[in-house]
Amino acid sequence: MKRFMTRFPRSFAAKAAPALIALALGALMQPGALAQQNNPGAQPVERAQAGGAQWGLGVGVWFDRKPYRAFDDKARVLPLLVYVNEYVSVLGPIVDVKLPSAGPIGFRLRARYAGDGYEADDSPYLAGMQDRDAGFWLGGAATWRNDIADLSGELLADVSGNSKGARFRLQADRRFAAGGIGITPRVAAQWLDSKYVNYYYGVRASEVRAGRPGYEGNAATNMELGVRVDFSLAPKQDVFVDLSATRLGSAIRNSPLVDRSSTTSLRLGYLYRF
Repeated sequence: MKRFMTRFPRSFAAKAAPALIALALGALMQPGALAQQNNPGAQPVERAQAGGAQWGLGVGVWFDRKPYRAFDDKARVLPLLVYVNEYVSVLGPIVDVKLPSAGPIGFRLRARYAGDGYEADDSPYLAGMQDRDAGFWLGGAATWRNDIADLSGELLADVSGNSKGARFRLQADRRFAAGGIGITPRVAAQWLDSKYVNYYYGVRASEVRAGRPGYEGNAATNMELGVRVDFSLAPKQDVFVDLSATRLGSAIRNSPLVDRSSTTSLRLGYLYRF
């Protein structure tokens, strides 16, 4: 499957625990903050949604440095589509259905496309590996906005049948505005279960080669630092730049497919709001 975007524990009860944490703590962010990781240009539309339905079109350039050995990283030019109303938000690869709030806590049902994975011809070191396809993820998110920082949480499961894994993300961010410029630093932690790690970073018995031993990883937690800068060119036009660095969990770093301990991303774009 060609990529067109950037690329719990064993019992049911253990899986449900992170979900409850996500719903309790995810309320810590303004609407749309979770989406900013994949579509930074969506935020200006989210800020404007109080006046009714808002939508925007634009273009973005995405560059993500993957952790795989000798990986052929390429910049991608992608269209940006944003639509937000009282009940639904479409922010690039994320579609949310808004649920009733409980006091300061807001809840959403979430569908997300995540462009993880690789094709065997992306690196000479991956020759003989089966392609690892991107996944479609479903789950929930909760938000809470406060005067100190906006915090967010989401819990998703892969429903595409590829990794069959689960992922849980917590993020804290705060936007500082001066005129038409906004600066939003963030820190985030993302937990990835063993099924996810094994699918994207494992080496199956049939894929073992000289210099590429078999590998079956455990769950991993990645830590991310990032900053987004958005600037209003005109009342309905925005540009943005988003930079981030992610420290990979040990179960990913230990994979024979990986030759670095961290990854970086650069995203920039232009959005016109109608």
